[in-house]
Amino acid sequence: MNGGHKMERRLFLGMGSAWAASVLAGCGGGDTDAAGESEAQFAGSGSMRALAASPTKPKARVIVIGGGMAGATFAKYMRLWGDMVEVTLVDRSSTYTSNIMSSMVLTGQRTLASLNYGYSTLVSKYGIKTVFGEVKSIDPVLAKVTMASGAVLTADRIVLAPGVDFDSVTGLTDPLVMPHAWKAGAQTTALAKQLAAMPAGGTVVLTIPKAPYRCPPGPYERACLLADWLKVKKKGSKLIVLDANADILVEKDNFTSAFLGLHGSVIEYRNNVEIDHVDAATRTLYFTGGGSLRANVVNLIPRQRAGALVSAAGLANATEGRFAAVNVLDYSSTLAPTKVHVLGDASATTQPKAGHIANQEAKVCADALTRIFAGGSPDPAPVTNSACFSTITMSQASWLHSFFQYDPVTGAMKGVPAGSGASVGWNSDGFQDMGIWFKALMGDSFA
Repeated sequence: MNGGHKMERRLFLGMGSAWAASVLAGCGGGDTDAAGESEAQFAGSGSMRALAASPTKPKARVIVIGGGMAGATFAKYMRLWGDMVEVTLVDRSSTYTSNIMSSMVLTGQRTLASLNYGYSTLVSKYGIKTVFGEVKSIDPVLAKVTMASGAVLTADRIVLAPGVDFDSVTGLTDPLVMPHAWKAGAQTTALAKQLAAMPAGGTVVLTIPKAPYRCPPGPYERACLLADWLKVKKKGSKLIVLDANADILVEKDNFTSAFLGLHGSVIEYRNNVEIDHVDAATRTLYFTGGGSLRANVVNLIPRQRAGALVSAAGLANATEGRFAAVNVLDYSSTLAPTKVHVLGDASATTQPKAGHIANQEAKVCADALTRIFAGGSPDPAPVTNSACFSTITMSQASWLHSFFQYDPVTGAMKGVPAGSGASVGWNSDGFQDMGIWFKALMGDSFA
């Protein structure tokens, strides 16, 4: 691609905060129509229909494993920006269910089906190939993927975006008994049913794992949302939050105010509480160092690590071996020699593990590989931005946004205070903006 197109990609990567602000005062993406406009404006000229035909003689081939926020976004923008690059997206399922907004399934404000996204537009509009099935193994040196079916896929690069897996909990053989619902799906449905069946005056326990974990404000947000729901649907009930961390990790002012003030009659917050084991039959939690707690419903969110493919390929050597160490200029594994890039929640970076950041990392990686395949080098100064909303009640939300810029001294993405901020309190406007932001973000990734 010519220098003009490179500048357009840089503008797109750096425009996130400004574009988002113009849509919803701090966070953003593009809905289906807006996404199309953004692609036309920032991805350079050329017919979208022309992209639908995969290259007959590709200059390079990329296999993407994982079709969530990171994988889908990368596949789309690799085809938009990559000159004659063939992209194959591999996932277990032909449908992705968004973890973002899934806590609202617990309160009956959303259905799980409303969070489902398919890949048909990525196929028809951008010419992405899809393979649905289980990956048995990857060869990070030869860039080879072996499917459980026996099929073997080869490429020039592999992009891994498998999300997170969860630590096992001693005593919990059936996770549906104490569901984490931190990966939207069957556990979300199970937890919603347990909450609906609980008698008024019951006790709910929500556990928060040690950081890092997917979506830092998520457990605190869920606690507030459930507390508001309990006031209406299960009067006299109690929600006990057991946090393995020393303190509230994010939006401390807002969540502290909500826990102690607005929801003070429902929420009891305890910090530095780690779960040692459970008695699933009685729904009893036993703590490291002593003590126990029994509840009617337990939302047990275990500690997290990169999806199993990362450790199986020998790429998880950071953060106690839980996540993949990467070079954030192109998200390549720092374990040489490999031809693997790791995106989203599975990677270890200074950025939060969140859907919006996964979307941003995917664009940085797609831009970097476009340059590499053309004989160049990755952008030496990438920027990303993160935004999210937190439901403090069933009709009001707070918000925060962060801006990150590459620091050549540390080789990490460094937060820029001038580009970061958070709401003071929460309101109904924030709740409405959350819906706009969500539609925009998902449109940018899947449409």
